Amino acid sequence: MEPLVASVAMFVRASVPSPLGLALGGPAALAWAWLCLRLAAYLKRSRGWRTGYTRKVFHFLIFGTVVVVHTAWGLPAVCIVGGATTLVVFYAVIGGNGHPLYEAIAREKDAPRRAYYVVAPYFATLIGGLASAILFPATAVFGFLVAGLGDAVGEPVGTWLGRHTYRVPAFWGVPSARSIEGSTAVFLACLAAIGAGLALGHRAPLSPQRALAIPLLAAVCTLIEAVSPHGWDNATLQIVASCLAGWML
Repeated sequence: MEPLVASVAMFVRASVPSPLGLALGGPAALAWAWLCLRLAAYLKRSRGWRTGYTRKVFHFLIFGTVVVVHTAWGLPAVCIVGGATTLVVFYAVIGGNGHPLYEAIAREKDAPRRAYYVVAPYFATLIGGLASAILFPATAVFGFLVAGLGDAVGEPVGTWLGRHTYRVPAFWGVPSARSIEGSTAVFLACLAAIGAGLALGHRAPLSPQRALAIPLLAAVCTLIEAVSPHGWDNATLQIVASCLAGWML
């Protein structure tokens, strides 16, 4: 228990933004998060994109932002982006049915618990990101990338091409329908995400054993995404990818 408490205390000290950083980065992060969700709303309302696509546009942009700011400025900047995104998401949820920002991320198939399946995945993302950063700080970026890329492509590809579907349980309410086609896309995206994580980490050249570990790690992440309860894969993916990357790579 004591090592965990020490890790949490160290994380808090390392992640709290300075007043100057918050003053400079807060408004910019808030504006960027709003623009990302506004783009998703525009694609939904004006271009007729399905919610399965627009929701993942927002997902991909926010996770991509987290990877960039984590690499450039570290955990304090990630916390600023996370706080700003939280405000924007909850503003959309408060807007409710018919609000363009809400409609861009609330799936129709999740009715009558559409709001829950906006809020729960968002909290899952925060939990997964915090747990990865606290427990596996050296490899947390792998969790960000795998969840940001791998999870981002599964639903759009499944919506577009999915023909062979299977179902996984939910904690309560709406079961999740996934497809073989979507899971294949997740696997390929996880390969790309792991490669990007290695490039960002400037690690030594891959040995044959570590090279073989990349598709194995991608396969494990794909399995985790496939069987995770509806709405919680952002947590499980980040934690598993961050943990196993340190061990396998």
